[in-house]
Order: sequence, then C-alpha cells, then structure tokens
Amino acid sequence: MISPYMESILIFAGINILLAISWYVPHCAGLISIGQGGFMAIGAYVSAYLSLHGIPFYLSLSIGAITSCVISIIVGLPALRIKGLYVILLTIGFGEIVRIFFLNFEPTGSAEGLGGMFPYTTLLSVYLTVAIVMFFINLINNSHFGRAMEAVLEDEDAAETLGVNLTTTKLLAFSIGGFIAGLGGGFYAHYALYIHSDNFGILRSVEILIYPFVGGISSLWGGVLGALLLTSLTEALRVARDFRMEIYGGIIVVTMIFRPQGFLGKYTISWKSGRRVLHLLKFK
Repeated sequence: MISPYMESILIFAGINILLAISWYVPHCAGLISIGQGGFMAIGAYVSAYLSLHGIPFYLSLSIGAITSCVISIIVGLPALRIKGLYVILLTIGFGEIVRIFFLNFEPTGSAEGLGGMFPYTTLLSVYLTVAIVMFFINLINNSHFGRAMEAVLEDEDAAETLGVNLTTTKLLAFSIGGFIAGLGGGFYAHYALYIHSDNFGILRSVEILIYPFVGGISSLWGGVLGALLLTSLTEALRVARDFRMEIYGGIIVVTMIFRPQGFLGKYTISWKSGRRVLHLLKFK
C-alpha cells in the first residue's frame, strides 16, 4: 500500500512527465518553447472553472486541453515566421501575458486565485493518461509526420527543399504540445485544489524545460526520466531547508557539465547533418 506522501510525489511526478512531453513534441520540430507554463495555466483554469460549475471532470479536463491547443495554434502562427532565440522570446512573452491575464480575470478569482475544486486527480488517472500520451507520441515519432518533424529539426532548409511542409509540421507539433500541457494543468488544478497565476509563471516554464534537458532531449523517455528524477530530488532536498534550491541548482549545473546531452541523450543541441536529413526523408 502506497503512503499518502509517496502517492503525492508520484502524482506530481506524473503531471511533470506530461509537461515534459508537452515541451518535447514542439522541440522535435525545431521549436524551443519557454511558454509551456502558460498553456498549463489555460488548461488548469478552464478545467477548474468548468468543474466548479458542474461540468464532469473528464469533460472539463478535455475542454481545458482543447482550449490550450487552440490557443497554441494562434500563438504558433507568428512563431513560424521566426527562428531560434526569437521563438524563445515570443513564448516567454506569451507565458507572461497568460499569467497577467488570469491575475486580473475576475471569473477565475483574479489576484485571489481559484479554489474549491474536488480532488478528482488520482494516481491511476494521471499515469493512465501518461501511458496513453506516450503511446500516441511514440506512434507519431514512427510515422511519416514524425520523420518530417525530425527532418525539420535537423535542417529546415533541406527538409523544405525535399517536400516537407514546414508550416503544417511546426503548427501540428506546437498544438500537440499545447494540448498535453493543458492536460497537465487540469490534473494539477484538481490535485492542488487551489491555483494562482503565480503558479504558472516563467519559473514554471523553465522548470518544464529542465526536465527533458536533464533526462535527454533526443528521446521521449528523456523527459520522463528527468521529471521523475527532479521531482523526487525536490522532495528529498526538503531536509536541507534554506539551502534546498542552492543544492538543487548545483546538481543541475554539475549534470549539465558532465552530461550535457542528458542521461539518455544521443547527442547535444547541435543538429546539422545533411546526410541524415536525406535519409530521414526517404518516406516511401
């Protein structure tokens, strides 16, 4: 029998796995987002608001995720026109816009936050969702679309020359990431039972970014491992009290120095390989 404390850690780890995957999918198409906290906030607030007004949990969870997905498409359209650092800046700006919006939006509690949700989130529901999401992402990775994403990640110009539709590929990847982040937000809201806009600021987005980097950004399992390790580490370091975050940050720095590609990484953040692109684009 799992103790309530251990169950709590596992549930938060499962939610963080979903958030890590939500970053991983856009990354597969060459998009580095530091705005996943914003998509998480949308899923959290929408699902919480609906469930508080009598909408069944799984329906409200789905609507929250779909809303996050739709917003991600709107955000993704201008992101397609820019590359590299500018995408990062755009997603940071988006995350802050969402945070400020909910800070001032009265129907969802504004500065007082939103609470009173029923604890619908369970260990089974979270990990069943994680399993389903990982199953479908694995299918995508092994599909024509997955190979197109990897080709775009390797070299956009070569991929476009050989017939990959950059707009469709990037937009789909970004929207899938937004949907998964929305799911994570919905589960979080119905487990924490109180949410505030500060829960979804830039620090949350950076935390989501760290999970796959520690685990390995070139693998779906990297984000899973990173989320499990760092969620557990955060709890284990509670004994350090005031020095908890210093030790946490130091461990991450040391990890990046000695294992920059992550624990499960095949290669670091350098993705130029013309021959590999040609091989990936042999779809038929």
